[in-house]
Amino acid sequence: MQTGLNLNHLDFLLQGALWTLVLSLMALIGGGLVGFGVALGRIAPSRLLRVAIGGYVQLIQGTPLLVLLFLTYFGLPALGIEVPPLLAAGVSLTIYVSAYLGEIWRGCLEAVPKPQWEAAECLALSRSQRLFKVILPQAVRLATPPTVGFMVQIIKNTSLASVVGFVELARAGQIVNNSIFQPFAIYMVIAVLYFAMCYPISLLSRRLERRTGRAPRLKPALA
Repeated sequence: MQTGLNLNHLDFLLQGALWTLVLSLMALIGGGLVGFGVALGRIAPSRLLRVAIGGYVQLIQGTPLLVLLFLTYFGLPALGIEVPPLLAAGVSLTIYVSAYLGEIWRGCLEAVPKPQWEAAECLALSRSQRLFKVILPQAVRLATPPTVGFMVQIIKNTSLASVVGFVELARAGQIVNNSIFQPFAIYMVIAVLYFAMCYPISLLSRRLERRTGRAPRLKPALA
């Protein structure tokens, strides 16, 4: 016999929301680490490395996240590698996020005025010293607002993990709906939970953008 939406169902949805945040955090950390390497590779002196990393970015950005999930969860077992849903979703999102964050951060590194590189070179600093001591601190300030804003996309994209059986918020909603069949009420609750997770991040991103926009221009050379 069907019953209405009750506290047990709400608790189950909240647990799904918690797993959504866990998966988002996994994707942000993993994708951020790989994406930082992608950003550095995209501005590397080696043309071969730049082309190879650029090919990786184009491949991942041109591949739907859903396909990555299928390849990880259903493709790897065909090769004898069993992957649990959480790991499959985490790896797929990490790969997906790394390509986008890598491009965001590459753009921010290249946005630092060229005279900053030249001035650091005049101080006889090595390329790594120029990058990490002069360029990167300035690029971080530019990269923070779009990175925070991209976190909203990560949270929303975790809903695709339901296709591999991982019980995040969207999948939890499907399970509850299958038991009581009240889609309007259930998906309204899900929409509210996604909004509660994403809206504060959107506000923070816009606030950071305004603060960055009011910030003084970067100096054309080292003081």
